[in-house]
Amino acid sequence: MNGRQVVTGVYCAAATPLKENGDPDLALFADHCGKLLSEGCHGIALLGTTGEANSFSQDERRTILESALAAGIAADRLMPGTGVAAIPETVALTKHALSLGVTKVVMLPPFYYKGVSDEGIYAAYSQIVEKVADSRLKVILYHIPQVSGIPLSIPLVKRLAAAFPETIVGIKDSAGDFTNMQALVAELPGFSVLAGADPLLLPLLKAGGAGCITATSNLIADSLRLIFDHAADPAKADEVETAQARINAYRTLSNSYVQIPTIKAMVALRRGEDAWFRTRAPLVPLNGSERADLAAKFAALD
Repeated sequence: MNGRQVVTGVYCAAATPLKENGDPDLALFADHCGKLLSEGCHGIALLGTTGEANSFSQDERRTILESALAAGIAADRLMPGTGVAAIPETVALTKHALSLGVTKVVMLPPFYYKGVSDEGIYAAYSQIVEKVADSRLKVILYHIPQVSGIPLSIPLVKRLAAAFPETIVGIKDSAGDFTNMQALVAELPGFSVLAGADPLLLPLLKAGGAGCITATSNLIADSLRLIFDHAADPAKADEVETAQARINAYRTLSNSYVQIPTIKAMVALRRGEDAWFRTRAPLVPLNGSERADLAAKFAALD
């Protein structure tokens, strides 16, 4: 690594609003992206776990990305998820993003087969990079073993970063193990280690991390941005502490029920748009009593 982090800042793991028929609501999504940037996000990590990406077809994923660009969101502010179970489809989605001028992607490993070796995961990522064959590509690996079932070990990450230093430039660590994040920062100078959990942004920045890609930034980008901008400023310590407490409160509430439907319900309450309540099966929206409980608690925040 060259010692310079390529991807830094607060990225929103953007949720995806749906129409009554279950199709992505492209206009509302583009509007949400614009608001997230105005609220403090450096960029939008669309089509990830929070965005229900693996419930959408390849064509839908392409259309969602294209809609954000068509609405005027700059290509360098977008970081779509392109990793799926089949290598040729990951290559196709990644090439599509590059064809639109979007050069940064977040990439899950192939995740259907469990118990695979580091050698197998290394081969998969290597084949993807070699088949895409585009020097512009910047890949953020995606470590979320509690969902994917495929952990990305530190030796594997180091091997990939050494083999493709200009392409594999970072990792989103959503496992919640801060010790693992610290080790990645220490062992990979210049690698962009990004927290997947909002409460870990501040300690990760203090350890030399690069930023975050989080679900709660759909709601409180301003507080996350304040922490990113002022984590090392003693004169802002009280403001940072207040922002961290707000972040923790929102994150705790988002975990009251199943997280993705709950995040979407909180966005619906914040934006005043019922489309946000909807989820695509197998996820189900909050029921009436859950919504009422969430609304009461949400109103008490801030």
